[in-house]
Amino acid sequence: MILPLDFRASMQQRFGERFATGMAVREHHGRDESAYEPMPPDAVVFVESTEEVAALVRACAAHRVPLIAFGAGSSLEGQVLAARGGVCVDLSRMQRILAVHSEDLSASVEAGVTRLQLNAELKDKGLFFPVDPGANATIGGMVATRASGTNALRYGTMRENVLALTVVGAQGQVLHTARRAKKSAAGYDLTRLYIGSEGTLGIITEVTLRLATQPEAIAAAVCHFPSVDAAVRTTIATIQMGVPVARCELLDAAGVRAVNAYSKLALRETPLLLFEFHGSASTLAEHAAAVQEIAHEHGGVDFVWARAPEERNRLWAARHNAYFAGLQLRPGCRSITTDVCVPISRLAECIEETRADLATACFPSLLIGHVGDGNFHVQMLIDPNAKAEREQAEACNERLVRRALSMDGTCSGEHGVGLHKIDFLLAEHGPEAIEIMTRIKQALDPLGILNPGKMFR
Repeated sequence: MILPLDFRASMQQRFGERFATGMAVREHHGRDESAYEPMPPDAVVFVESTEEVAALVRACAAHRVPLIAFGAGSSLEGQVLAARGGVCVDLSRMQRILAVHSEDLSASVEAGVTRLQLNAELKDKGLFFPVDPGANATIGGMVATRASGTNALRYGTMRENVLALTVVGAQGQVLHTARRAKKSAAGYDLTRLYIGSEGTLGIITEVTLRLATQPEAIAAAVCHFPSVDAAVRTTIATIQMGVPVARCELLDAAGVRAVNAYSKLALRETPLLLFEFHGSASTLAEHAAAVQEIAHEHGGVDFVWARAPEERNRLWAARHNAYFAGLQLRPGCRSITTDVCVPISRLAECIEETRADLATACFPSLLIGHVGDGNFHVQMLIDPNAKAEREQAEACNERLVRRALSMDGTCSGEHGVGLHKIDFLLAEHGPEAIEIMTRIKQALDPLGILNPGKMFR
């Protein structure tokens, strides 16, 4: 859209150089880690406080200018793309850790604080924030996309780890969704309403989080398997036996080959599970022995331990970089990345059918998963100039989602909806639920200026 001249003038007067219209800045804020072509906003505003966000929203509402919240730009489904132009509100300068309440196991931060920044602050206090999506995402962005990650098996997702929010609504009003108490039965649960709303209902500026205590002992282990099916069935048996694993990650053979090359590892290039156990030294040994026995029953070999922090960190860094490692398998490719989540009892079936489907594709792919909670990802590496490859990848994605839904799963365990999965919401939730969602959107954002084009058509 073309920004009104009086709007531009007022923004320049209020924000000065923090109101940016240069093409380089706009293009940077018009892309994420999805396969979409850049959709740059018309301007970018670097805000530094809740009050500034409120003033910006009021100005945009007065001129009906779309607003897109931006944190680190690490989303995977097009959430931060300016599909209808407008202004990108960059919250990355809101980096204050407002309070750490060690005795209550909670902390309040501004939305631009990243998870690594927060955990560096907490390290000397014997605490940590457990939600770990891999990317060094901002806390505000993690709330907006209901992020999850490798620790969700033990510690839950953002849904379970957010106590309260400060949100700027579509008319510029500032609201506080809850207080710091660990639970409440007072009124509607507004906090959960905004978690996962992807910036379509309000702009999150402050977050109060649950924290966890650092475990007394941590141990990681790698175990290789003759097949993905054997690895997945080991995971299912482990969960069903109630063994308290902190993390359980799957890489298929292509994923292992990618991380070996990218992270200079020498892992056996067969499907593997990467486990992590938290607890006391005695309980770790007991839990690890139980998992090792289950793994051996399913053909698991080379159960290798990494107890030293530097060894564990190297393994988990390699896992977190698996996305970028995958891109190196086909230089110049674009990645169409998708995820689903199914009940753990249907996981092996879903993954096996998905792998059979991908085996017929004309492009390489990787399958990686937080399989301990039934969530897995597929990375399809396509030639960006080959229309047929993109169409085939999207067809594989649609079949994967339909497969997951038929197993009572979801179209996304953690990536969110954005632009890419809008059409699957109706199949997952049904018309009655979608109508309620759109009514909520219309009630809270009657002008439709908050991240338009996302979540719903």
